Amino acid sequence: MEHNEIVKRMAELKNIIKEHDYFYHVLDNPRISDAAYDAFVQELLSLEKKYPANKSPDSPTEKVGGEALDAFKPVLHKVPLLSLDKAFDTKGLQDFDRRVRKILRESTSLMYVVELKIDGLAVSLTYAEGVLQQGATRGDGLVGEDITQNLRTIRSIPLILKEKVSLEVRGEVFIPRQTFLDLNKRRIEKGETPLANPRNAAAGSLRQLDPSVAASRLLDIHIYGASDFSINLNSHKKLLDYLKELGFKVDNTVKLCQNIEEVIEHCLFWQVKRFDLPYDIDGLVVKVDELDLRNILGSTARSPRWAIAYKFPAETGITKIENITVQVGRTGVITPLAHLQPLQLAGSVIKKATLHNEDYIKDKDIKIGDFCLIHKAGDIIPEIIQVLKEKRIGQEKDFMMPDICPSCGAALHRQESEAARRCINLLCPAQKVECLVHFASRSAMDIEGLGPATVEQLLNSGQVKDLADIYYLTKDGLLSMEHMAAKSAANLLAAIDKSKKQPLSRLLYGFGIRLVGVQTARVLARQYQNLAAISRASSEELSNIPEIGPKIAENVQAFFKQVNVQNIIEKLQRAGVNMKEKQSVAATTTPLAGKIFVLTGTLNKMTRQQATSLIEKAGGNVTAQVSKKTDYLLLGEKGGSKLEKAKKLGIPIITQKDFLDLYRKEM
Repeated sequence: MEHNEIVKRMAELKNIIKEHDYFYHVLDNPRISDAAYDAFVQELLSLEKKYPANKSPDSPTEKVGGEALDAFKPVLHKVPLLSLDKAFDTKGLQDFDRRVRKILRESTSLMYVVELKIDGLAVSLTYAEGVLQQGATRGDGLVGEDITQNLRTIRSIPLILKEKVSLEVRGEVFIPRQTFLDLNKRRIEKGETPLANPRNAAAGSLRQLDPSVAASRLLDIHIYGASDFSINLNSHKKLLDYLKELGFKVDNTVKLCQNIEEVIEHCLFWQVKRFDLPYDIDGLVVKVDELDLRNILGSTARSPRWAIAYKFPAETGITKIENITVQVGRTGVITPLAHLQPLQLAGSVIKKATLHNEDYIKDKDIKIGDFCLIHKAGDIIPEIIQVLKEKRIGQEKDFMMPDICPSCGAALHRQESEAARRCINLLCPAQKVECLVHFASRSAMDIEGLGPATVEQLLNSGQVKDLADIYYLTKDGLLSMEHMAAKSAANLLAAIDKSKKQPLSRLLYGFGIRLVGVQTARVLARQYQNLAAISRASSEELSNIPEIGPKIAENVQAFFKQVNVQNIIEKLQRAGVNMKEKQSVAATTTPLAGKIFVLTGTLNKMTRQQATSLIEKAGGNVTAQVSKKTDYLLLGEKGGSKLEKAKKLGIPIITQKDFLDLYRKEM
């Protein structure tokens, strides 16, 4: 075959595959068999391998994944991805309608668009002249992460649109229910830990540095809107129809409603029929259809006034409390746990529910043998609503909290100011499990594969006695454990090695110091830059940091004084674990790097948390009080005493617009 014919065939195959991707993944109407489709893909892959110079950047073979990334870069959204206010019943929808009509006053042609609220991960996709340029997570609404490589692997996302238009679209990435079940089945067969639920699986897939992982999980997407576009349309429904024409996959149940009564009817319909869908939804989204009216309604700092999410009521069920035991948390807190007759609820089987503490049990009058009404709080956590006392037969038993730790036998303590009992024995085995799991968690050292079951095996086998021992594990040692396959062992060791590069703030949080959460760990790491400096700091010195109170300071100092902690740190150093707070290139080169900010007044373009996040990502710091050390005062509406003090001290005052313009320019 001559070169011109090869190039022509490659272009022909590319178009054939893209056409059938559209039929299959967007229209759900396949025109050829899987075998025929695979044959086209394999032929194109073979030609691209032989003639790489002729491979086009929009080749559908990119959907199988590309080169692994080192890290995700921050992306500042041109138009913030705001969260939605919520309605939990029909009255909430009626109240929303009244608020909208009150603002619009004489507007009578008000119509609503109602869409399914898929339980997935929100993303934005940016196209220039019809070509996909960038994809990002929602993040905190203002700043997300660049996950373009992973999004390119989703077959229902077009790499090139059917028209050369420039726009940004928003959508929800998800894993269909059956695909999720098949994925977990394969993981279990390989000896891997099953994923918790479809939403977590979708979110985790998009945050994999290796795009081939995302490609293997067969993600899907529904596009639900657009921003930063110049299309001459004034109807959200017509916009969705146009996006579908461009090649995007759009929810085919979208309904245009004439009034709030039609909206309520549609919401109640899907409340019953939601389990007939091939994917999970947790409600519906109601939006004003006319875009000009949206401009009149505007937004608050947190959410648009022209939209609301109708959340389905939590499913409830009745089951029996067969027993109550206690578990020991990583900080030594003793938590009672109700063991229930298995109950199918909201897509999963419920067998346990936390009872929080002995006061909770007393207030709800919970006994062993009681029947109870249970639901999933936030559709996630099983919670007992109430005991059904009318079902008691006289054989129910009171539960008594133990006086000694069920794990180590040490006496339990309860301070007057606390509801919980606590084991204060640092060598308590149960605390070791929880401490190690916390250390490996996503917000700490992010060691994938090091869950409770694996940690227990490592402790029982003697391979791990403290968290530093994680970094001395060997492949032979892991393979000696039950249900540990060679691939799982290799993946775990790779994740452990990767975690050595985590910044100091992650390590600090992973230590599990009492009262030191994610944000406090960041503050300490920013202030001292290395672990040695933190460990030497006195309580008084720590307390002088605006965000650190006396109790936190005492806990931090007491933690680092312990001999066993000093030994653990020494072992971590020998293993090559990073003990410094790393700054990104942006955080050391922008005008904000090292600068101290104070926020004052009402911020209407972002929340204070979002503003703080932006400043920290650019290498700056946020403190509570204006002083001579303050570099900038970020001013919102109705600035008070902080504004007056900043003026007296001659501190530069910048508006939200100034700050966002500066951030966009430099980041």
